[in-house]
Amino acid sequence: MPLVSTEFSSDDRDDSNFFLAPSTCINCDQDSRWCSDMGYTLCVLGCGTMGVAIISGVITSLQSGLNTHEIPKWESHTPGTCTPTADSPDPSLPSIFSATVTRKESAQKLQHTFGLLGGLGSSVQVVTGKNLLAVQQADVIILCCKPHQAHVILSQNGMQEALAGKLLISILAGVTILQLTGWVPPTTRVVRAMPNTPCRIREGMTVVSNLPISDEAELDRSIILNIFSSIGRCRFLEEKNFDACTALSGSGPAFACIFLEAMADGGVMMGLPRAEALELAAQTLQGAARMVLQAGAHPAQIKDSVTTPGGCTIAGLLAMEDGKVRSTIARAIQVATERASELGQPAKI
Repeated sequence: MPLVSTEFSSDDRDDSNFFLAPSTCINCDQDSRWCSDMGYTLCVLGCGTMGVAIISGVITSLQSGLNTHEIPKWESHTPGTCTPTADSPDPSLPSIFSATVTRKESAQKLQHTFGLLGGLGSSVQVVTGKNLLAVQQADVIILCCKPHQAHVILSQNGMQEALAGKLLISILAGVTILQLTGWVPPTTRVVRAMPNTPCRIREGMTVVSNLPISDEAELDRSIILNIFSSIGRCRFLEEKNFDACTALSGSGPAFACIFLEAMADGGVMMGLPRAEALELAAQTLQGAARMVLQAGAHPAQIKDSVTTPGGCTIAGLLAMEDGKVRSTIARAIQVATERASELGQPAKI
């Protein structure tokens, strides 16, 4: 698969010089999305922490070269699976990457971060304040800005033409497909995705909205699965579930860390060294989670298998029930869901 060299030689270099003619293959001058010699161009608008995780995961998967034929169509396995590769080019795999930021300092940081990946990483095109240009050159766009910035970015002069006929994947919490479709051309295929923080280490969970009906739906599905299966698991759900997914999966790592920290504190209280207590707690939670995901065990089944009559586990469980741990955690998901539904709405004056 041909690569494009886009190395930076100066901080003052014109960003526009980094791009080829719109979506053009350097080998045959055809549209890059449909050229048999090349994959598509992937652009991340507003490349912050999650954007970096996505690009890094995809590049790492592409460069690993392992095959994952057996990934179910509705999900991927954990940890982040390697994107399928083959001798013949796959139109669902990207070959050119671009990322937009607002500050030169951020651009320099991203150049360094992606450069450490080697290979494709050193060819990622990082541009400052050039959202329109980046979208013009892309085939698939991932919108990673702050939710309240989406309308401004998508309403920029020329953006309608740049987005026409392309796949737009939004990871913005609280911004609905109805809102997004009102800001883009009718031919833009809009999808919502909700990845979470563990995507940074390719152990993430991404929920994707059902795809719009189109002639490109099958290819779009493959593109989305290849992107998000490279950084963890991926599942398609109806958009009406997204606020709950934001709370459970998006905010969930913070909630889990409260529980993790509390377990470690308990160990320290009973005399364990801090480092060992944290390691024991973290590995215990990871092991229990893997039993659910990989072995298909129900949490209650795991709990019961550890709980013996008159033992220490049942004593600890009763103490947790006395503290209403179960209902408190469930209520936290409820409150976070309600807050998620407000994120994409205009600020109240």
